[in-house]
Amino acid sequence: MNLDVNGERRTVDAPAQTPLLNVLRNDLGLNGAKYGCGQGQCGACTVLVNGAAVRSCVTPIASLANARITTLEGLGTAERPHALQKAFIAEQAVQCGYCIGGMIMTASAFLAGKRNPDESAIRAALDNNLCRCGTHNRIVRAVQRAARELA
Repeated sequence: MNLDVNGERRTVDAPAQTPLLNVLRNDLGLNGAKYGCGQGQCGACTVLVNGAAVRSCVTPIASLANARITTLEGLGTAERPHALQKAFIAEQAVQCGYCIGGMIMTASAFLAGKRNPDESAIRAALDNNLCRCGTHNRIVRAVQRAARELA
């Protein structure tokens, strides 16, 4: 099957019902999306599909034939990080780092549609992304910082 991942056409040999997360990590070597719950509930596996935040652990590759998939690796690079990546570093919003890829991708989709969100809107947008480390306030500040830079 052919997939458009981070702007590059990639061919994978996997059954149609294979979750996107498995293809990204096992076949394409992209490890920004993490396996958390395997049920689409924690958000660690979030990627963008046509700009929308999608849980890749429950998304079969068969549903992505004409879709643009963006992973954390496609959002920015070490040399040219995305505003969200820079903001998460500046605000020290990462502790263990397990949930952060999903948080950043969810925030990216959110900020694409809302340029100047208040704190409550950010919290609501990230509500379904779980973080056990307790850096929630720093995560919110990072999204606020990125929103200002992107405005």
